[in-house]
Order: sequence, then C-alpha cells, then structure tokens
Amino acid sequence: MSHQLPRMQSPGLAIFDMDSTLIAMESIDAIASVAGCEAEVAAITEAAMQGELDFTEALHARVAKLAGIPEQTILSMCNHLPFMPGADELMRWLKHHRWRIVIVSGGFTWFADEAARRFHADHVVCNTLEVQNDTLTGKLIGPIVDAKAKQQTLLSLMRTYHLEPQQVIAVGDGANDIDMIQSAGTGIAFMAKPALQKVADFCIQEPNLALIIPLLSGERSTN
Repeated sequence: MSHQLPRMQSPGLAIFDMDSTLIAMESIDAIASVAGCEAEVAAITEAAMQGELDFTEALHARVAKLAGIPEQTILSMCNHLPFMPGADELMRWLKHHRWRIVIVSGGFTWFADEAARRFHADHVVCNTLEVQNDTLTGKLIGPIVDAKAKQQTLLSLMRTYHLEPQQVIAVGDGANDIDMIQSAGTGIAFMAKPALQKVADFCIQEPNLALIIPLLSGERSTN
C-alpha cells in the first residue's frame, strides 16, 4: 500500500495526542494510583481507549474518583513525567523543518503544559480538572476534549495556517484519535489500539517516537 508523505521542505502542522504517545503513561491512571483507585480507573480507561465506552461518559466517571487529591501531589508528578523515548529527537527534527507542534489531549493541564514547555509546542488543547482549596473536586471545567474536539482543533488550525492536508501529520494511540488521524494528510498510529491501527496510514509498533523521522523522510515504510 502506498502512502502520500508530507512535503517536509514546506512548513506544516504536527498534532500529537499526549497520554501513551508523548508521555509513557495515562494521566488519569497515574493520578488514580495516588488516590488508591488505580485498578478501577484503569479498567475504564482501557475500555474507552478500545472504543468500548463513550469517551466523555467514561471521563466523567473516572474524574469523579479523583476527588480529594491535593493539587500539589499532581504538581510534584510533573517533575518526573516519563516522556516517550525519541520524543525530544522528533520534536527537534520537526522544528528544524519549521513545523508547528500541537498537543491535543484528553489528559490534563498540568501534564500537557509541562510537555508543551519541553517540546516548545505552539498550541495545547486539553481537559481541565476543577480545583478548590488546593484540592481536586472530582469535576471538570470547560469543554471536554474528546475525539471530535481533537478533530476540530486540527481542522481549525489547518484553516488558520492555510495548510493542505498533506502538510498535516497526526499521531495518536487510541480510539479517540481516530477522527483526528483520518483528517490529517498523514495519520500515524503509535503503539496503538487495533481500532486506530485500522484507519492509520502508518503504524509504529516500537516505543520510540524517533522512528517517525525516517518514515516522514521517505526512508522507511511501516504499517
């Protein structure tokens, strides 16, 4: 199967999921481990990622279990985020080619903001947990970043920067990345669930984001 690769000599847009893509963890599962409800939350997360549960409904159910966690606990976690191997190399390569970097995540502000600082991201869209008296309330603030929100972010930025689809790359791992992946000129499933692999242009099966570089350079074909 042949795929149309992006024109890397021209500026473009690279849009990334965060959890299990840019960082080697699921944000909500990591927070839940601190709250002592990791197994229960992880089971809901996995079902949502497989496309077996509605993402928004599952998100509210999981977030409710985080009530009472001190915000400082999460801020401390940001100092030790497990960034995916090869992420720094890939981001430097994209910036060298003058590509904008976007993070769109069903995860949360603290982690997404830390990833944005590290990778010099141009845009960040993620969910926000409500905090009162320095403690999580178990509720979300603002619009939910789900599959449609990810797709709409991609399409909106394409219009803003007057880009053709071949100048847009999307990378993700779960069912809630399907719409985004399908809207990009090049959709890459990274260590992904079967539902996403079915619709992606390319699949990377090793936990190393730098493997995307030879793929985009036309040096390697992975599917």
